[in-house]
Amino acid sequence: MADKSLFEHILSGDIPSHKVGSGEGWYAFLDIFPRREGHTLVIPTTAVSRISDLTTLERSQLMEGVVEVQRLLSTRFSTTDFSVVVHDGPLAGQEVAHVHVHVLPRTKNDSGKTLAAMWPPQAHETDHEKLRVLASELRMEGE
Repeated sequence: MADKSLFEHILSGDIPSHKVGSGEGWYAFLDIFPRREGHTLVIPTTAVSRISDLTTLERSQLMEGVVEVQRLLSTRFSTTDFSVVVHDGPLAGQEVAHVHVHVLPRTKNDSGKTLAAMWPPQAHETDHEKLRVLASELRMEGE
């Protein structure tokens, strides 16, 4: 049996957390290394590392948790704007091998950056033919 992840320890109560809310199939708590005040993690109660490993119902429950956390943060921070981020696997920057959604309330002048600001500017022209071929290949994979 594999070792339990940090989030499994939180779910079982072995490690304390600052609970924000919970519901059918999800649990939410404040990130202990927040990018800004209110930075909350929403996790499924099922211990899997990738979104695709969740069932359709579990994915739906997780998103219901995200929306509920947004509602709670919206009231507290007087905003309806959020950065919602998922790192799906270690190569995507996932540090804990358990699906988790970062929900960060965004307010005017919060010094937050857009997703586009996380990458350097494009150094080339858009190759629409290459994009067309890739899109076509991806659609064929789905058939």
